[in-house]
Order: sequence, then C-alpha cells, then structure tokens
Amino acid sequence: MKERVLIAGFATRHVAQSAFNAGFEVCTVDHFCDQDLSWFTKDREKFEDVADIPDAIGRICRRQKFDYFVPTSGAEMLPSTIERLGTEPGSVSRFMDKLDTQHFFESIDVPVPRILPDGEYPAMVKPRAGAGGWRNAVIDTGAAMAAWRERYEDIPHIRQEVVAGLPASVCCIATGSQAMAIASNEQVLRGGNGESAFGFSGSITPSSHPAHEEMQALAGWIAATSGCVGTIGIDFILGDNGPVAIEVNPRFQGTVDTVEMATGANLFSLHLGACQGMLPPEPPVASQVACRTILFADRDITVNEDLARFREFVADIPWPGTFFEEEQALVSVYGWGPDRGAALAMLDKHITTVRQYMR
Repeated sequence: MKERVLIAGFATRHVAQSAFNAGFEVCTVDHFCDQDLSWFTKDREKFEDVADIPDAIGRICRRQKFDYFVPTSGAEMLPSTIERLGTEPGSVSRFMDKLDTQHFFESIDVPVPRILPDGEYPAMVKPRAGAGGWRNAVIDTGAAMAAWRERYEDIPHIRQEVVAGLPASVCCIATGSQAMAIASNEQVLRGGNGESAFGFSGSITPSSHPAHEEMQALAGWIAATSGCVGTIGIDFILGDNGPVAIEVNPRFQGTVDTVEMATGANLFSLHLGACQGMLPPEPPVASQVACRTILFADRDITVNEDLARFREFVADIPWPGTFFEEEQALVSVYGWGPDRGAALAMLDKHITTVRQYMR
C-alpha cells in the first residue's frame, strides 16, 4: 500500500508531481488547484488567503489519513500532528525574517550585502517578512523611501546595499548537520517597475556562470550550518567579487522542475532521505540544460482553451474558462536542450505556441 503525503502551501503542483513520481499517494492544500495538480493527487483542498491554510488542512484531514506532512511556501511555520518531512518551525523561523537571516550569514562569515544606515542610497529595500521578492525595490532618494514606507504602511523592512550581478540559487538537501548541493540555477526575475519587479519568474538549470562551483560550495556550507532538514534553497547574487548570499528558503523551491529535468533526479526522494538522515553518495550530474518561465497576464483575460494538449512542455495548467486579472501568473512553460542556447531557443518556440491560445 502506498504511503500518503499531505503537501500544503500557496503553490504545490511542483512538489506534488515529484512526490507522485516518487511513488507516493498525494493530497494537497493549494491556492490554485490547477488542472494538472489533479493528475498527481488523490484529493485537494483549495483556499484563498494564506491565513485560511489551517482550516483547509483541517477539512482534508477529516477526509483522509496521512503518513507525512510537507509544508511549502506559506505553511512553513504551521504545527502538525502528522509526521513532518522538513524543517521544524523553530528552525524555520529565523529564515522567515530577512534581518535574522542577515545576522545568520554574518555569524558564519558568509559574504552578504551590507545593511545601510538611514539616508544612504541607493538601497535595496525589502520587507523583513514575505517570499518571492514581492515589494522589494531599489530606492534612490529619501522621497522615494518615504513613498515606499507610506505605500506599504511602514512595514518592518531592511535596507541593504545594491549588489550588481546575476540572480542565482542552489538547491541543497540537508540532514540538520550535513548537507549536499544538488544543482545550481540561474534565476529569472519579473523585471519592470512594479512591486513584483524582483519576483521569481523562472529558472535555468544548471547555472553556467564562472562562479557556480564557488557558489555551490558556499551553499553546502550554509545548508549544513542552517539546522534545516530536507531540501532547501540558497539565493545568491553572482557579482564581480563572487557569490553574495541573499536568502535561505527552508522548503521546496520553485526550481524543482528544472532541477529534475536537468539532472533526472527525483527531489522528493532526496528530500525524504535527507529527512531520515541520509545523503546520497554523490550529487546528481546534469545531462542537459532545462529552463522554465512563468507567463503573466498582460491584461484581464479568460483562458478558454484547454492547454492540457501541451502538457509535454507546459505546467500549472488552468482549467478552461479560468479568469485572470492583469499581472496574475497564467502558466509555466519549459524548454530543454544540450546547452543553454538550445534550451532557451526551445523555450521561446514553446512560448510562441502557447501565447496563440491566450488572445
């Protein structure tokens, strides 16, 4: 009989798919409940706001019994009576606060952007809580800083020096005392001038940056000293002076799909092993380059076409007739190939194909 796992968080499809492929029976609590999530799950519970997750978990637990609980983004701090596969809330908490994360990096002598005093610009301003780069902004003047604080009701935030370079990350697995870097990734950000300019919108695996090996070694050290368990992600900026650490994500990351496509590894199996204190003898080797981008609505739109026909290179597939407001995420699109150029060329071809059905 298959073991049953409950995966809960804002978006769970990538983790559910990996768990399904690892041989588990999967149920999820998810904000989107897209069409392809139903392909990998026995049962699902949808919620609107992150604050609604505990009630949604309660509802699905009244219908199903579970062997394991896996929290993803938005659910990391929730307690659970089900055996947790992942970092305990006590260890997660410091990585939910960007200032505490800064202090952690400093305590283990990891390069990190300098905290700026009030009045020094330009500054990378970030809410201390939150994920996905939402509300992060580069601010050049005192007037712009005052406007940012007013717009977001003076939420607790940090001000860091602006580090130029390539956004990147490393997927690691950790046992709480040991760790292994699994894959390096180039991160794709939204761009533009909105509050999601620094939001995650895709990845390329593996990273081809000259400093990627140095970054992976640093990530392994960070993961091993973090106290985290299972798969975690370390975000960096690859600048002129090498990798600079930005964040620790103590959960499955948005790079799961490209890591698995590039290496052939199953991250859920590696996650389970690490939670049980086991690391593989050596990390998986990438046999190809894989890339993913998230397409966002450029206007209010209803997607009436069934994009399931493109399941070979599309994920997070909406149900036909789903309405999206401008700027909402529509669908994920993939490309792959023997090198970065070939993978990106395939990605562009697939994006062109999909966009024909979003008019």
